[in-house]
Amino acid sequence: MTTLTADEAKALFPDEVVTVAKTRLVSVPGVAGQVALITIDNGHDHTRPSTFGPQSLVSLSAAFDEAAAAEPAAIAVTGKPFVFAVGADLTAVEGASRREQAVTIGRLGHDVFRKFTESTIPTFAFVNGAVMGGGLELALSCHYRTLASNAAAIALPEVFLGLFPGWGGTQLLPNLIGANDAVTVIFENALNQNKMLKPKQALDLGIVDVLFDSADYLEQSLLWLSSVVRGDVAPVRKEIDRGEAWDAAVTRARAIVEGRTKGAAPGALKALELLELARENDLDRGYAAETEALADVVMSDELRAGLYSFNLVQKRAKRPAGAPDKSLARKVTKVGIVGAGLMASQMALLFARRLEVPVVLTDVDQARVDKGVGYVHAEVDKLLGKKRVSPDKANRLKALVTGSLDKAAFADADFVIEAVFEDLAVKQKVFAEVEEHVSAEAVLATNTSSLSITDMAAGLKHPERVVGFHFFNPVAVMPLLEIVRAGRTDDATLATAFAVGKQLKKSSVLVKDAPAFVVNRLLTRFMGEVVKSIDEGTPFEVADKATEPLGLPMSPLVLLQLVGPAVALHVAGTMHGAFPDRFGVSENMKRFVEAGKTAVWQWDATGKQTVDPEVQELWQFGDKPLTGDEVFNRALEALAEEIRIMLDEGVVAEAQDIDLCMILGAGWPFWLGGITPYLDRSGISEKVTGKRFLAPGVASVPA
Repeated sequence: MTTLTADEAKALFPDEVVTVAKTRLVSVPGVAGQVALITIDNGHDHTRPSTFGPQSLVSLSAAFDEAAAAEPAAIAVTGKPFVFAVGADLTAVEGASRREQAVTIGRLGHDVFRKFTESTIPTFAFVNGAVMGGGLELALSCHYRTLASNAAAIALPEVFLGLFPGWGGTQLLPNLIGANDAVTVIFENALNQNKMLKPKQALDLGIVDVLFDSADYLEQSLLWLSSVVRGDVAPVRKEIDRGEAWDAAVTRARAIVEGRTKGAAPGALKALELLELARENDLDRGYAAETEALADVVMSDELRAGLYSFNLVQKRAKRPAGAPDKSLARKVTKVGIVGAGLMASQMALLFARRLEVPVVLTDVDQARVDKGVGYVHAEVDKLLGKKRVSPDKANRLKALVTGSLDKAAFADADFVIEAVFEDLAVKQKVFAEVEEHVSAEAVLATNTSSLSITDMAAGLKHPERVVGFHFFNPVAVMPLLEIVRAGRTDDATLATAFAVGKQLKKSSVLVKDAPAFVVNRLLTRFMGEVVKSIDEGTPFEVADKATEPLGLPMSPLVLLQLVGPAVALHVAGTMHGAFPDRFGVSENMKRFVEAGKTAVWQWDATGKQTVDPEVQELWQFGDKPLTGDEVFNRALEALAEEIRIMLDEGVVAEAQDIDLCMILGAGWPFWLGGITPYLDRSGISEKVTGKRFLAPGVASVPA
């Protein structure tokens, strides 16, 4: 048993925002004696959820002891309004510089939560709101669980961060709901962009015993507790198959981890080992193994990079570096979109849903306009079918989105964005036409992925109101928005762009007007090195697998297929024009695109991957093949060089913004920290540029 005094806990993590646990005794109809109700609350509103650091755990332990000493009929634990608890205080994990600190935190969590598991008095978790990580592990440690039907976030997200559920989750969950369903929660959902469970799913899986509506949730939970204590209700528990079904679940988990991380995330690998151990259902062994594994992972640079990524997404993304004062932003009451293709239609749906203002699409003929508006209406109908919007809301959204052949429809628009063909002359012509109709203050935004916005605005009467507003595809899903300040963009325009980005629920990063901005510039350089190695004679299979140690969401050639070879070739041409010494244009890629090919790989009915024979035939290979390691190193060295040049050019404020863009715009994993922490810890940064991108201890274990 790990016991810490309040002073020892404070010394371990002095800056902790403490979640205080308070016990009160309440009378419940039908219960002989009283019920001890423990409430956990960090003193902040729901925008700062309760977490557990050392002092919080000591407080919870004391509250449990006080409750047990009163010899109540039952002990229940619940949270503050809208929040039960969302896990360990990650800043405490970040602050651990010695392995024994990590061991202490692991053991303390186990020992405190285990009091609820091993209590001879029935224990209940009243999960009244958001519950993640260690919060869910506390609930699992109780004998019974109720859940509020409006709980907004339910998950074990640790593997997504590069960690694993380390306070009992890997042992308790599979022994409660079965190994296969536990794999869904711990591995599959976490590695699927941290997918959350809905309350009904948590009930169906058996994670909780019963759902109650939020209006009288606590009263209903106490009455249900009463029926359980009296023996009137006995929640049914699943029979756990520890044989073939468990084997199959471990195999599925291993396939998910391999497919999503390529073995690059230590936390996921440890979670696999612990899932196998949980088959024994021995908490002594399981918890001891969790603690040791937790200490190993906490002292790894991969986890520190994951926590760095988490902080970028949770904090830096909400306060974009270099953004002007938000008070300068102008109100947007109508949006115009030039173009009605797929990208434009996706944008129209997003603007209508988030801003709830009129959106008008224009294009060169009525058929295209009708198709664009029709797409939006069809997507709204899908939302209605899934009950994501009400019939009334669906009708209002459809009414907001209209089409026109005349750009005069933009006369009262405050924000007009173009999404036409990626050609500078075409975009210049479009903006000149739009400027004839809109007010002098209306923002003119471009969704260009690589062209100069300064050049685009050069011939306008008011170039100061032109801004880059670069979405990533699919628009509704990808969270990043690159907001680009052109040569003459003024602060009011920029502030309006950031305000709109926030309303759209996107994470915005301020970028200088430089070719291809951040994500596309780095991906083009990265993929360019891989394609160049194939041109030189490296087999497709070797080159495409070379980057697997990074654990990227997809290989370079699969990414090429997703982006579209024609688009990739166009961007490569733009970059070659800007930086011919670093960006090439592959003659093989030209032939590939001219032949109308869209993919290098083809898959048969069994999922076996082979090179398309036609592609193999048209590609002209050199006689200087590289090994996978050589391709890997060359691609990473190119990234390091390009990032250093971009930082020196002031494309973004800091390396942190590069990483944020790669995480949110390219889906690069948390355990890479975007990319610069990986380049630092592998020594590539110093080899190529002579120095690290980040200071030691940032995204790495403190010395």
